[in-house]
Amino acid sequence: MSKLNSQRIALVAMSVVVGFAVLIGALVAPEGLSAGDRNPDGSYAGTKLKGTTPAQWRLSWHEDPAHEATISWTTAANPESSTLFYDTQPRGGELAKYAQHVSATSGRYSDDEWKLWYNHAELAELKPSTTYWFVMVSDGASSREFHFVTAPDGDTDFKLLYGGDSRSDRDSRRIMNRRMRTLLEEDAEILALAHGGDYVGEGDELEDWVEWMTDHELTVTKDGRMLPVIPARGNHEASGPIYDEIWNTPGKKDGNFYASKIGSEFLLITLNTNISAGGNQADFLETTLKDNTKIRWQVANYHRPAYPAVKSPGSALEHWVPLFEKYNLDIAFESDGHTLKRTCGIRDGKPDKTGVVYIGEGGLGVKQRTPKDDRWYFKGGVTASTLHVQKIAVTKETLTVESITDEGEVYDTYTAKVRKR
Repeated sequence: MSKLNSQRIALVAMSVVVGFAVLIGALVAPEGLSAGDRNPDGSYAGTKLKGTTPAQWRLSWHEDPAHEATISWTTAANPESSTLFYDTQPRGGELAKYAQHVSATSGRYSDDEWKLWYNHAELAELKPSTTYWFVMVSDGASSREFHFVTAPDGDTDFKLLYGGDSRSDRDSRRIMNRRMRTLLEEDAEILALAHGGDYVGEGDELEDWVEWMTDHELTVTKDGRMLPVIPARGNHEASGPIYDEIWNTPGKKDGNFYASKIGSEFLLITLNTNISAGGNQADFLETTLKDNTKIRWQVANYHRPAYPAVKSPGSALEHWVPLFEKYNLDIAFESDGHTLKRTCGIRDGKPDKTGVVYIGEGGLGVKQRTPKDDRWYFKGGVTASTLHVQKIAVTKETLTVESITDEGEVYDTYTAKVRKR
């Protein structure tokens, strides 16, 4: 009898433990996920890679986010056909009710060990500032319904997120993805994430990307809103083909530099520090800055810093900084250093209130380093060793950047005012 009672007590204790585990898992997993998206303890596992079921969804913006977007997903089997159904009204996943559809291109990722396929649905002629509802379908296997908001094309207020270096520490990356999801749920004006590169530890290893894409699902809001990504290439992505297969080749192939116009008065120039900073890329940068001098706000996004908080300067210091200063760029967003930083205004290699401010430096999950805060350009600036993402608020009068930690604290705020070009 005592043995039987001991077994009952053990079973009750185990039930309590499992119950707590499920509760904890439910607290950290997004709502609306099916059982297939959860581990046995209830925590988030990501959409299962099985057959042609759409998984590892992502949405990218390149040059014209008011009218174009690429919606991508991964399948475990090679689909005979993949299609995106979309509409400006929610249709609850009933495919026949969607007003439009577009065929997606499919191909196998460049990895000898993993047999997985990418699917890219390119949307064009979209309406600005419009919510689009969509479902991904591969050989009859459908995703649930998602939605996103296109960029504006006029002079209007909006917000973006900026961050880089989401590699290596998966637990921290998931924390930051949940933080971005919370920010998106709390602030409907946020449109997209400009990513500064180093998504993964090994850019030529699909296994790393599989984990990153699975974790990226955590940025989707409870009601299914996706956060578009404006991608930049980092040094850990090197020059390998998988980056282009993930993001549908942003910018020219073998270049990955391009300019995105968001609204009529905001220009985001995405550059590539993995190739020559001079030559064609420097020519592109100067032409873009020169041709857009009348645009109110101009910012740049690239990986290796010109004014780093930890490492030595990259080639941007020689080739791009003179152009930034010549055309009065407002802010340069930099990653790579694994710390939070904001410099003073810099012009001609010294502090200058009329100069360019450099903000970053990569805190979307990677373990943070100790910044070298005694460098001259941090006098009047900020450094910290903390996970972070920047929220950029664009208005007609100001350009404000808040550096937000993993716990949701606003650690630093910088505001730029309109200036002549």
